[in-house]
Amino acid sequence: MASRIPLILGASAGACALAFAATAPAVSAPAGGGGDSGMVSVFHGVPGLTVDVYANGDKLLSDFKPGTVTDPQSLKAGTYDIQIFKAGQSPDGTPAIEKQVEVPAGANATLAAHLSADGKPQLTSFVNDVSAVGDGQSRLTVRHVAAAPAVDVRAGGQPLFEGLENPKQDSAVVDSGTVSADVVLAGTDTVAIGPADLNLKNGTSTVAYAWGSATDKNLALATQTLDTTQASPSGNAAGLTPNSSQEWLAWAAATGMVTLTGVMVARRYAEHRG
Repeated sequence: MASRIPLILGASAGACALAFAATAPAVSAPAGGGGDSGMVSVFHGVPGLTVDVYANGDKLLSDFKPGTVTDPQSLKAGTYDIQIFKAGQSPDGTPAIEKQVEVPAGANATLAAHLSADGKPQLTSFVNDVSAVGDGQSRLTVRHVAAAPAVDVRAGGQPLFEGLENPKQDSAVVDSGTVSADVVLAGTDTVAIGPADLNLKNGTSTVAYAWGSATDKNLALATQTLDTTQASPSGNAAGLTPNSSQEWLAWAAATGMVTLTGVMVARRYAEHRG
């Protein structure tokens, strides 16, 4: 379970602030099965590739740019065939990524289109922990979705998450406020991203995505903020926090949250550039 960790706040003089996620585009909910709904966000972390996103053959997002994340949107419970195409490409062609996603009632998840550690496009689903936090607290989750080796995440110069690999995540409940964070290569002081100021608002859950490609030198950080003030204090079932796509599948099967079926079609990123 995530622990409460107080952080030393503030940024060093001359710290370089990063540009975070752009304004979230609206999601058009396609027809789904059943009368109940789940909440689903979409993050685009494949650099250099503007895309259209389809669900069950209906366009969900148009001209979706890298580094952006949608606000959570309600989707009717049911199974969705998610297809991601280069923007403007006919949906009759071969998608860059394809995966079937089952959305049951009560789900809260983010679908992240990103690069694998070796640079191939893929789709990973993450459970969004929106369980309530105490007054004066905030939840910080970091997701490694970059074509890069394992990393450590530091807050206020101190290690917070260590040895994080693609496509895993880690989470902790911390004091709310502004914290200077950076991402370094695991076990070193070599900075890969940042430092940047994160505004961890009281009573919210902030998700930071480390995305891009180390080889192409375009690693970046994007953030997503989720409200926990309306959440049930029960938190994750059985106290589990899924930290990878495999753990996420096992957790989902045990708790009845979002489950994934089918096959992912992933072409090499180089085939979809330009």
